[in-house]
Amino acid sequence: MKQQKALTLKTLTKSNVWEVQENDILRMLESAEKDADFKDNRRHFLDIIRSAFEIEEIKIDKPEVINKFEARGFKVGSLHISDNDSGKFGIKKRPIMRVTDLTYENIHHISAAKLIEVLDRNFGGGWDSLSQSIQDIIESGFDISTTTLPKDRLHKVGGMYEKKVNDGFEVLEIPKGAWVEAIFAKEKPEMEKPVVEDDDDNLSNKYDIDNDDEDEDEDLPDDKYEDEDEDDDTFDEDKLTEESYRTTFETDPDDLNLEAEDVTDDDDNY
Repeated sequence: MKQQKALTLKTLTKSNVWEVQENDILRMLESAEKDADFKDNRRHFLDIIRSAFEIEEIKIDKPEVINKFEARGFKVGSLHISDNDSGKFGIKKRPIMRVTDLTYENIHHISAAKLIEVLDRNFGGGWDSLSQSIQDIIESGFDISTTTLPKDRLHKVGGMYEKKVNDGFEVLEIPKGAWVEAIFAKEKPEMEKPVVEDDDDNLSNKYDIDNDDEDEDEDLPDDKYEDEDEDDDTFDEDKLTEESYRTTFETDPDDLNLEAEDVTDDDDNY
């Protein structure tokens, strides 16, 4: 596998900027102060950085003020990124705490465990409580499956819960009375994009790139949550199995209980 070059200020995008940390940004900006091209394209660079980092000017350069910034998680450095600034700035990576913090740019830079943590912090109504736009963002970076089962059947030995966990999925359980909705998440392998080598002398081409176009080029995932065919309007609750309840992934036919009947009317499950 070809080793990727270290990121520089000139190669940052609104996606890969999530790969670097505060100290990396401070180092890049300190080096850029000596580059005449930085001043000409300053707004372009700072817009990219601010998509992933908070940048605050420290106007009073006193130890007690700097200590307060550091207590808030900022890394402090001596920089001049505008013509009339104080020369002191604090930089902190934007936290991903809520589902509304998720974007197409950062979704590939968090783990499945982190995603489950974010979902757990924001949930209440289950997967369907998320807006379609948030679901699309999540599914662009993760394989998502859901199922709703009686709590005493969810962890049945050899069942789908056990199989998903053994396959590397993280899981979030959302109680719904006597039932539980389980949401499974597993990181999708990120497709490696070809890297176009730019001529280092042709700096103007690098700075004229409009990174907002990258958002429009993102392909939305196909909607895999299609309604199942309804073959029967009634069901016998005694014959329900975990495969009978609503799920959002395909079940291996070998796992089906041949004595059970499929149920597709979600409203009757409750």
